[in-house]
Amino acid sequence: MRRAEVFLHNLKAGLLEEIEAGTRYRFCYESGYSGPTVSLTMPVQEEPHEYDVFPPFFEGLLPEGFNLEALLRQNKIDRNDLFSQLMAVGEDMVGAVTVREVE
Repeated sequence: MRRAEVFLHNLKAGLLEEIEAGTRYRFCYESGYSGPTVSLTMPVQEEPHEYDVFPPFFEGLLPEGFNLEALLRQNKIDRNDLFSQLMAVGEDMVGAVTVREVE
């Protein structure tokens, strides 16, 4: 299982987990988190947000086109491994969200 901490404006908001490679994901807000939502599609709640595909909000943060091709080639990442793609760009994305893999 791969896991990544999700930060919003440098404040830890929650944890993204890959339960089964490419098929099951979960995002949980930190206990006691009272900041803004990471995404309008993922309201702050105690129950985890469960997905059968890579969470659309996080997929929307990934590069496309030429930048995606360069990322895949430079980091030797499989095109279908969206979690690895997010980890590769997670600390250098446009906007308030950053993502760091938990090792």
